[in-house]
Amino acid sequence: MNAGFWTSAIIIFALVVDFIFRVVAIIVVPRNRRPTSATAWLLAINFIPYLGLLVFLLIGSYKLPKARRAKQAQINQFILDQTEGMERVRRDHPWPNWLEQVVHLNRSLGSMPLVGGNSATLITDYQQSFDEMIAAIDAAERYVHVEFYIFTLDPTTAPFFDALERAKNRGVTVRVLLDHIASLRTRGYRKTIKRLTEMGAEWQLMLPIQPFKGRYQRPDLRNHRKLVVIDGEVGFMGSQNIIDAGYDKASNHRRGLQWKELVARLDGPIVSGLNAIFITDWYVETDQLLAREARLVEPTFIAPPREQIDCQLVPSGPGFPHENNLRLFLALLYYAQEQIIITSPYFVPDESMLNALLTAIQRGVRVELFVSEVADQWLVYHAQRSYYEQLLEAGVVIWMYKAPTILHAKHFTIDDEVAVVGSSNMDIRSFQLNSEISLMVRGRHFVAELREVEQSYRDNSRQLTREEWAAQTTVRSTIADNLARLTSALQ
Repeated sequence: MNAGFWTSAIIIFALVVDFIFRVVAIIVVPRNRRPTSATAWLLAINFIPYLGLLVFLLIGSYKLPKARRAKQAQINQFILDQTEGMERVRRDHPWPNWLEQVVHLNRSLGSMPLVGGNSATLITDYQQSFDEMIAAIDAAERYVHVEFYIFTLDPTTAPFFDALERAKNRGVTVRVLLDHIASLRTRGYRKTIKRLTEMGAEWQLMLPIQPFKGRYQRPDLRNHRKLVVIDGEVGFMGSQNIIDAGYDKASNHRRGLQWKELVARLDGPIVSGLNAIFITDWYVETDQLLAREARLVEPTFIAPPREQIDCQLVPSGPGFPHENNLRLFLALLYYAQEQIIITSPYFVPDESMLNALLTAIQRGVRVELFVSEVADQWLVYHAQRSYYEQLLEAGVVIWMYKAPTILHAKHFTIDDEVAVVGSSNMDIRSFQLNSEISLMVRGRHFVAELREVEQSYRDNSRQLTREEWAAQTTVRSTIADNLARLTSALQ
């Protein structure tokens, strides 16, 4: 047999393997995956086959390891048992006729009940949120639970660490959870870990990437939650991380970028639910169930009847079988009767959410969207831009918060009845890859307070018009936007 024969045989063999590889990809990739995501992966695998396959094997699955998902299921059942019959909601003001179904949906997805007797204060000033959290920590008597996506020691956050140390010195138990990769990328990571250890705080990394210790999952599956609980009586949650307002990056400081956030201080029975979220994540990371702290006790604070709001927490993330936050958002979008106002720094909707918004417009519902004029993430910024033309043509009012502020708050309101605040963006990362926490609130005065926040955004924004968008759109920007949109679908 001559060399030509073997060359032909090798080529035929390679073509057969390549063909089989592509057929298998067509069968395997679309399983339990959105059509847009499956299409993006198939395109990547077909155009860059071996690199595409390698990337798919590394990050193709958006589910956590089986052991973590099993722990989440165990703690969900624990929460259901602990909260059986604890709903305390008032019916003196009629509910929207659709709200009961949304409450049931949330309970089925995330196990948490709707509870009444709460009050909430919205904090929009970056430093004020630190000041209020520090004051609450200084009043702690039993425990302080802290959980953040980014948690780092810098001149802005140093007083927060000082408050934790004071609490520990008073005999208060201090526990801290911080996302491994997000915090590792900050300049103060080593100082942060050293400070927590020296003060005697109990701390754990969330979703650590430590393969030599047997701790590994898809690297971009992250815990994006942000919360503080003091004694099960006072809680804080929202969009703000524990870091300087410029995120400790020289490039941000050169551009003058400052993050604008929204944090909610919570008082009342809902704080027990917030604590349950922390206890869940602590258990998943440590195998330690904080049974004493998990016991639901009658709260010492009940808001005056006129100020009471009904609240329901909705945890979500790759540890759950479904996309809890997305399903909540879709339900509310379809039930809206008058107006929908969304604030999301990273707005990259999937097909289902885009259809819900466009359908709302066609039903006569007013839809407004607040985003930032400038961005800190190139890929998400361009993916987000790829939707503007379609949204503007449909009739969505898009507000661009003026530079150099990054509007990082995450919330939306439905009519005058219901609001959602929390850590979740409206993009595929928050729907599938990140562990998030959302708070659904029923209460007209709370929605009215959030409306005032939204009006303050308008006062510092400009409305994007179709004419302006057409004028600034170029072939180059369109290509960048659509490439970013396609890449964002690779989940």
